[in-house]
Amino acid sequence: MLSPMQGILLIDKPMGWTSFDVVNYVRKVVAAAEGKKPKNCKVGHTGTLDPLATGLLVLLVGKEYTRQAGDMSKHDKTYEVTMKLGETSTTGDDEGEKTPVNSRIPGETEVLDAVQAFTGEIMQTPPVYSAIKVDGQRAYDLARKGKEVKLEPRPVTIYDIREVKYEYPHVRFTCDVSSGTYIRSLVADVGERLGTGAYMTALRRTKVGEYDISAAMQKDDISQESLQSHLLEY
Repeated sequence: MLSPMQGILLIDKPMGWTSFDVVNYVRKVVAAAEGKKPKNCKVGHTGTLDPLATGLLVLLVGKEYTRQAGDMSKHDKTYEVTMKLGETSTTGDDEGEKTPVNSRIPGETEVLDAVQAFTGEIMQTPPVYSAIKVDGQRAYDLARKGKEVKLEPRPVTIYDIREVKYEYPHVRFTCDVSSGTYIRSLVADVGERLGTGAYMTALRRTKVGEYDISAAMQKDDISQESLQSHLLEY
């Protein structure tokens, strides 16, 4: 049996997995290494990724680290984004019900200007399909039940939007954002500004604070033997 594991673990979350799926997977490996039941092992994350998103998930292993989850969830983040013009989606991404807006093809300069218009501190309304709690319930649970969900705009900061590539109907870019920023809302706002509508078709998180995707483990490489050597100190 290994000594109790403690530390930060960087995982490259695969598409289709929830953040909890990754936590549960790692918890079972930690439990096997320590000779415990999974329910007796503390593993958490510092910020979810949607199932359709991929990229950097920062996990906390051990009681000393999971208790710091609140502080570590406030890190700035970097994302690689792909969006599609011409339609909106009820969920803001590819999972939702699509509604055509129009087939107008904006010019490249118009798209660049629309994207850059959202840099700086902005007021952003979170998507109704989000984990934000409304009267004690998750917004996405209420939305799935067909109930009206009203979320108030909140200040977020878009530090930088770069590497913008446009080939209608797709726009791709990389952005650095503050904690609490919803990329699905950013994409919807760009689509509204262009008058074409838009929804997010792909999302990859590449940085969380000082942590980079280049140091992350792939799911298939996680084992009792490899886990210990990949744990980082805070």
